Amino acid sequence: MTVTQSERATGGATMTGGLPETVRCPRPRPATPRGCGTSPAHPRPTGHDRYTISEVAEHTGLSAHTLRWYERIGLMPHVDRTHTGQRRFTNRDLDWLDLVAKLRLTGIPVADMVRYAELVRAGDGTFAERERLLTEHREDVRRRIAELQSTLDVLDYKIDVYADARRASERF
Repeated sequence: MTVTQSERATGGATMTGGLPETVRCPRPRPATPRGCGTSPAHPRPTGHDRYTISEVAEHTGLSAHTLRWYERIGLMPHVDRTHTGQRRFTNRDLDWLDLVAKLRLTGIPVADMVRYAELVRAGDGTFAERERLLTEHREDVRRRIAELQSTLDVLDYKIDVYADARRASERF
């Protein structure tokens, strides 16, 4: 499953072996989108580019079992191993896991994430299919956001009703 093809992704992120060297926002936005270009929730281990599974688990908040599962289902690319068979993750692997975490937060199905990973590894000829997959999912996310906003509006209304009632009862 080793991939040697390089590609230039839109937005200037260099892709090597199907993994982004850096995760960048694809196009300018009025303000920096939350999560693009910000430091990760878990600080990256410092001083080297070879991480054990326990270091990656601590960095990402994922369990070692989940990291192995990601590799087994094809969501993670080939992870290098030492001569004794221990996994050694690189900074590119951490960047990829950061992207996977963002995708997971959107609620994208695991099968779609695996398909996306396969398309990235397949190279430049898959840009259109990757765009279609992400565009379809973006519409689902927008629908869910609208539903949540509607729910938030109801909560705000009810809170205002109870706050007004509480203030009115305190006057008497």
